[in-house]
Amino acid sequence: MTARELPDLRPGAGRRLVLAASTGGHLAQLVRLAPGLGAAEDSLWVTFPTAQSESLLKGRNVLHVPYIRPRDALSIARAFRLILPRLRAERYDAAVSTGAALALAALPAAHLAGIPSLYVESVSRVDGPSVSGRVLAALRFAEMRTQHPAWAGGRWGVHPSVLSAYRTVPRTAPPAGRARLFITLGTLRGYPFHSLVDRILELGLADEHTVWQLGETEPTVDLPGQVYREVPGADFERYASEADVVITHAGVGSVLGLLELGIAPIAVVRRRSRGEHVDDHQQQLASLMNNSGTGFAVEVDELGRDVVAAAAGHRVELIPGTIGGPAPGQDTSQDSRADRF
Repeated sequence: MTARELPDLRPGAGRRLVLAASTGGHLAQLVRLAPGLGAAEDSLWVTFPTAQSESLLKGRNVLHVPYIRPRDALSIARAFRLILPRLRAERYDAAVSTGAALALAALPAAHLAGIPSLYVESVSRVDGPSVSGRVLAALRFAEMRTQHPAWAGGRWGVHPSVLSAYRTVPRTAPPAGRARLFITLGTLRGYPFHSLVDRILELGLADEHTVWQLGETEPTVDLPGQVYREVPGADFERYASEADVVITHAGVGSVLGLLELGIAPIAVVRRRSRGEHVDDHQQQLASLMNNSGTGFAVEVDELGRDVVAAAAGHRVELIPGTIGGPAPGQDTSQDSRADRF
């Protein structure tokens, strides 16, 4: 199998695309990258039905498929069977995915429907591709891109990083007194983050003004403040914007959403050894954040009052001229295919 020729996917191209991504960081990245890919308004989004997708994709053309747990081959096959008839029934110029498992359903379906495909690896994969990326690279029917030039080469070209659009700057008027916290732990199913909750309580950071979005983390004690499992997108933005400091897990979706709001988050790394994630790739995103000076990324035991104070004194701004995607005519590949992007 070989990759079909991709059309011009630069900004303003107005191509009708299939845009497929699992919810969380993968969907957040694809939403950010879509304008730079020239996605038309009637492009088809393929994702899971969650509060995040309903908020980000409100009013758009969306095909919802059931949630796919990490490395769940049976659910991938079920999603493939739902996606393929839709892609065969309508005309699309190209299919693009930022992962994770949903890419293994959507891009093979696009290939069988005769639609050329592009896979952009998650920005959190600093050292090399994910399992999904390795599988798709081996199948050889999609163009492959990484957001990290350091490991590009071979089948992997380069796509501009979604984090390159932001920078952290001091606040002109840092908050006085005790910081109001919004704590959001992400919604990855089956992976609680008790160690972060325990650390926050140990430090005495939370009080009656704290707002918690716990996701899959069931509290073992009564927590001070307002406690929710999941909040709608509008409420999430309000709680985050009203807080002096936002503490989140080092997930791409959570971090990107907060950067979009101008917030310099404290991103805390989940660890596989504690049953908090399927692997340790969040450490890669944390290193990237710290190296680029975007927000504040720490391990659980590194979270302290000094980190909270630093976050309270900073905000994030969008760097002028960046849109999270390639500029017209920009060389983003390491081979002769660069002009396609």
